[in-house]
Amino acid sequence: MSPPGIVIEGLGLRYAGESIFENLSLTLPAGQFSVLLGPSGVGKTSLLRVIAGLEPPGSGSVHAEDGAPLAGRIAYMAQQDLLLPWADALGNVMLGASLRGVGRDADRAAALLERVGLGHRMRALPATLSGGERQRVALARTLYEDRPVVLMDEPFSALDAISRARIQELAAEVLQGRTVLLITHDPMEACRLGHHLWVLAGSPAALAPPLAVPGLPPRAPDDEAVLHLQGELLRRLAALSPA
Repeated sequence: MSPPGIVIEGLGLRYAGESIFENLSLTLPAGQFSVLLGPSGVGKTSLLRVIAGLEPPGSGSVHAEDGAPLAGRIAYMAQQDLLLPWADALGNVMLGASLRGVGRDADRAAALLERVGLGHRMRALPATLSGGERQRVALARTLYEDRPVVLMDEPFSALDAISRARIQELAAEVLQGRTVLLITHDPMEACRLGHHLWVLAGSPAALAPPLAVPGLPPRAPDDEAVLHLQGELLRRLAALSPA
C-alpha cells in the first residue's frame, strides 16, 4: 500500500465544554516524517487519536489525499506500552495479528525484537522488563503492523540517551517512505527525524507555521542545521512556558 498524505481540515474538538482546538488544518505530506511538539496538555495526543480514528472530532474532517479510507492503513503507538501482562515479548509484538485472527509471523517478530535490542528477551513477560524495554517491545509491535501510515506518541521517552539515539536511527530506517506523525517533547529528536516540524500551542490550540529541516533523517546530532533548528525550537517552546 502506497503511503498517502493526510489532510486535516477545519478540525474542532471539545472536552467538558472546553475547546481543545478549533478550525485546525494541516496536511501531513505523503511518505515523510512530520513531528508535533508543544506544551503538555495542549491537545497533541487528542489530535493523534482523532487522526487514528479512535475518537470523532466535533467538527471538520480527516482524510487521505488519495481518496481511499484510512481505516486499516494506520499503525498507532500510544504513550503507554499497553503490553498484555500474560503474553511474552514475542507474543506482544504479534498481538495485532492475534486479535485479527490472521496468521502470525514469529520469525519476523523475532527479527524486529533483535533489531530493537531485545533478541535475548523474547520470552520475557512484561513484568520482568524495564520501562525502556517495554517501550522497545511496543515499538517492535508497531513496526510489525507494516502500515503505510504510522502515528507515534512519545515512543522513545522511556529510553536512556544512547538507546534512544539508536532507536531513532532504526525508526528512521524502517519507516522511510511512510507517512509518519511523531509527537515528542525533545527538540533534538524532532530535528534528527522530522522533515516538517509543527508546534501546537494556545487555548484553543493552534499551529505555528511549520519548520522544514534540510537533509535526510536520521541526521547527526552535531549537524549544523540540526543544532540551529534545535535552538529555534527551544526558543519557541520556552516562549510558550510560564516563567
